[in-house]
Amino acid sequence: MREYSTALEVEVPVGNLTDDVVRNGEQHPDDVAFSRPADDAWRDVTAAEFLAEVRGVAKGLVAAGIEPGDRVVLLSRTRYEWTLLDYAIWFAGAVTVPVYETSSDDQVGWILRDSGAVAAVVETPDHRSRVSRLRADLPRLHHLWSFDGDAVAVLRTLGEDVSDDQLESRRTTAGPADLATLIYTSGTTGRPKGCRLTHGNFLHELTVAVSELDALFGAAPGGDDEAEAARTAADRAPSTLLFLPLAHVFARVIQVGCVRARVRLGHSADIKHLVDDLGAFRPTFVLAVPRVFEKVFNTASQRAVADGRGGVFNRAAETAIAWSRAQDGGRVPLSLRLRHRLFDRLVYGRLREALGGRCAYAVSGGAPLGERLGHFYRGIGVSVLEGYGLTETTAALTVNTPDAQKIGTVGRPLPGASVRVADDGELLFRGGQVFAGYWQGEDPAAATDRGSETASDAAPDTAPDIAEVIDAHGWFHTGDIGEIDDEGFVRITGRKKEILVTAGGKNVSPTVLEDLVRAHPLVDQCLVVGDGRPFIGALVTLDEETLPAWAEQHGKSSRVADLLDDPDLRAELQRGVDTANEAVSRAESIRAFRVLADSWTEEGGQLTPSLKLRRAVVTREHGDDVDALYRR
Repeated sequence: MREYSTALEVEVPVGNLTDDVVRNGEQHPDDVAFSRPADDAWRDVTAAEFLAEVRGVAKGLVAAGIEPGDRVVLLSRTRYEWTLLDYAIWFAGAVTVPVYETSSDDQVGWILRDSGAVAAVVETPDHRSRVSRLRADLPRLHHLWSFDGDAVAVLRTLGEDVSDDQLESRRTTAGPADLATLIYTSGTTGRPKGCRLTHGNFLHELTVAVSELDALFGAAPGGDDEAEAARTAADRAPSTLLFLPLAHVFARVIQVGCVRARVRLGHSADIKHLVDDLGAFRPTFVLAVPRVFEKVFNTASQRAVADGRGGVFNRAAETAIAWSRAQDGGRVPLSLRLRHRLFDRLVYGRLREALGGRCAYAVSGGAPLGERLGHFYRGIGVSVLEGYGLTETTAALTVNTPDAQKIGTVGRPLPGASVRVADDGELLFRGGQVFAGYWQGEDPAAATDRGSETASDAAPDTAPDIAEVIDAHGWFHTGDIGEIDDEGFVRITGRKKEILVTAGGKNVSPTVLEDLVRAHPLVDQCLVVGDGRPFIGALVTLDEETLPAWAEQHGKSSRVADLLDDPDLRAELQRGVDTANEAVSRAESIRAFRVLADSWTEEGGQLTPSLKLRRAVVTREHGDDVDALYRR
């Protein structure tokens, strides 16, 4: 199939994103909107309390001189105050510019300068110090507040003289066509680009996504008995715990979706305490990138091996996968049902408890999850709903839903969206969530007036023109290669710019192989190479969390450097490579791999904040290792 569209059958509201907070606070004042970590417990925040806090902080921004359309940077980990400031900025009529708290000084400086931000709200003294060092080159940056410096209280005090009428006038300034946020892409290549997302983009995305994912955002049905329904109301109430960076559009859409649908929302900033937070918060659904789901599976597998239960876990995993596949076929054999029931008591229940015990769904995005993991999680009772989208599309364009799920695909287009496969295989989309274009510097109106600059001087600081990504017929060119089946389900098969062409002329999508190799418990990251080379090779880094258990079991040193050429380790990794090769032709298969001593990290610059490989960086840094693959 070359094109597929889903009809828009729900009405997209007008107005702006602040309307949800006002409506919730006034019409459902006692509903729990958030839960905040406090003294080893979770303290509830009602819709009325949140509205009051947002109004107080927004008044402070107005009093500080923040004008409609001004850009305000948010640099912080995921926490309640992030969401509070996001809505306060919108109440003041301004534009939020999120920045990953792990960003380098150069990246922070670039975004502050390029966005023309007039204020920044940061989290820690270190963040404040970093931004302060950059202020000499940021003449427009007039204000700097920090959460650790009690920014919320400071702003509320500052705004005490701003009237309710003044704030309401400011709050209602923005309409659907006005800019809500400027999100800078993580920059796998070159400078991050600012994506202009409007209130209308979010309103369209929220309306269709919340409607399609009603099983997540709506309360589970109660029983016929009113007393029993009342007793279980808290357990039935939908909730989620955000732990992905709110600077990422994926987490951001879930945030505003929860506010829209009145879903209790919590924040977890420290991944080290995530399991404890999940157990205490007990969400009904979670969202994560595929690497998180891989880590959970691999860690559980290695712990089972260390406890002498590796065989049991492996049989349980295969049973879960077989059970899920049988669900698609419409008939589950009795013997498989019995095995599944047994392992549910022995294994699956423990895994669900690690997610808090109430989690029935998870949403995955950012990269392909892979069929095996998709079937495994559905088989243990947690359906992972894969979706697809980009920053430029306000997150999801397609999604698997509880009622229409095909594992291995990223689902069908959301209502109101259309997908087309171009002649070269690139996926093109149209829909109300497609962005308004790239930001063109501090003054977008003057962005084309660069007469004093040469073309080469201007290029690095000039964002692409929207005509480069949206054609004359309104189709957004994603840069991803994919296909559409007869039922409208979309499958991503590669990245257009990342296709490798071997010396023999074979086109190879590296991401398919990388995802499969990375699924091995001992593998942390994988980079497939071979452009212009005689065959396909791979660079592999080891998972430092699962490696010690394997090393102890085999009586070996757990130091990565001591294991690079270990024959047993290479044999184990070769099994993972062989499994990956089963998914491709011989010409596309990995013929050689090299194990590296160093990990690739976000801090080191090899990964983006959403854990995507910066392919050009890794290839440049490990050019000698790539050459070594072909000297064998």
